Amino acid sequence: IIPIYEPGLELLVKENYAAGRLEFTTDADYAVAHGNVQFIAVGTPPDEDGSADLKYVLKVAETIAERMEAHRIVVDKSTVPVGTADKVSQRMAQVLAGRNRKELTFDVVSNPEFLKEGSAVSDCQKPDRIIIGTEDDNSIEVMRELYAPFSRNHDKIIAMDVRSAELTKYAANCMLATKISFMNEIANLAELLGADIEAVRHGIGSDPRIGYQFIYPGVGYGGSCFPKDVQALIQTADAINFDAKVLKAVEARNHAQKITLFEKISAHFNGDLVSKKFALWGLAFKPNTDDMREAPSRVLMEALWAAGANVQAFDPEAMDETQRLYGNRDDLSLCGTKEATLRGADALVIVTEWQSFRAPDFSLLIQQLHQPVVFDGRNMFEPDRMAKKGFTYYSVGRQPVAPLHS
Repeated sequence: IIPIYEPGLELLVKENYAAGRLEFTTDADYAVAHGNVQFIAVGTPPDEDGSADLKYVLKVAETIAERMEAHRIVVDKSTVPVGTADKVSQRMAQVLAGRNRKELTFDVVSNPEFLKEGSAVSDCQKPDRIIIGTEDDNSIEVMRELYAPFSRNHDKIIAMDVRSAELTKYAANCMLATKISFMNEIANLAELLGADIEAVRHGIGSDPRIGYQFIYPGVGYGGSCFPKDVQALIQTADAINFDAKVLKAVEARNHAQKITLFEKISAHFNGDLVSKKFALWGLAFKPNTDDMREAPSRVLMEALWAAGANVQAFDPEAMDETQRLYGNRDDLSLCGTKEATLRGADALVIVTEWQSFRAPDFSLLIQQLHQPVVFDGRNMFEPDRMAKKGFTYYSVGRQPVAPLHS
C-alpha cells in the first residue's frame, strides 16, 4: 500500500515487488546482512529551533553498526546538514567499539536526492546529476556501478568530498526557494507600481542566465523540502556565527507571501468575513501530490476561519490529508468536485495550479457564486478575459479588474 500520492510510484513499486527485485522487511538483522550498500533514507524533520533533527539518521547508523559483520558502505540519502557524515561515522565507531569489533570497516557516503514531488519517478530514472560525496576510491567505484543504469547517455556522476555533497543539497533547494521569494517580491512591487508581473516574467525568463523555472509568482512555497531546508541552513549558519542575511530574507518573504491572498480577500469584503463562504480550489502545496506540509492553503484557511469565514474546498488528491489534519469542523466542507464548492459561495479562491482548474465552466461560476469574484493565487487566467466574462478578478503581481458590461 503506497501511503502517498506520487504519479507512477505505485506501478513501479508493485512491478518490482512482483518481480522479486524489491523486498520489504522489519527484520534489521536480515536487512543489514542483505546489502553491501546500506541507504539511510529517513526523515530529518525540523527541530524546535528549525535545525534538522538527526535522531532517526543516527538511530539507523546505530542499527547498522550493531549488526554488520563485514565492510559496509553507508549512504546518507536523507537531507542532512553539513557534518552529518562525521556524526554517523562517530556513532558507528562507538557502537563497533562497544561490540569489540573495531576491525570492521565502513565508509559513510553523502548521496543527496534531488527528486521533485509530483515528478519523483521521472527524476529518479532520468536524473540531472548524481552527487557522490566521499574520498574513498572503492566507495566511488561501487556507487558508480550502482548508478550506471541511470548514467548511460552521459556521465551524470559528480564526485566530491562529503561536506561539499551535504552542502550541495541545501544550496540547491535554497537557491530555488530564493528564486521563488525574489519573484514574489517583484510581483508585490509590480502590483504597487502598476506593472504586470507576467510580462516581467517573460521579459526576464528569456535571459538564459535566468530561465523560466521557479520564477512564477504565487502564494509562497511549501512542502517537505524548501521550508525546512532554508530553516536548517539558517540554523547551521547561526551555529557558526554567520549571519545568513539572504536566506533569512527568503524565509521572511515566503511567510509574508502566504498571507497575501487573505489580505486581498479581507480588503475586498471591507474586513467583514463573518459567515462568508469561500470556494477553495487546491489544498496540496503543489500539483501532482497530496502533500500539505507547509501548504499555503493551510495558512489561508486558518486565517479565514479566524475571521469567522467558512471554507468549501476541493483538491484532486489531498482531501484525505486535509481530513486527517483538520478533522470535522463546522467551518470546513470537503466537496467531491470543484463545482460542488461553488454552491452558495461568496467568492472562489484558487491556491494550487492543478491542470483541471485551468478550464473551468465560467458560466457555472457566474451562476453559483453569490458574487462573481475570483481570487487567483496562481495567475491561471488573463485579467482582461476575466473582466469580459463578468468577473472581479484578483491575481498576483497584476492589477485587479472589475467586470466589463456591454
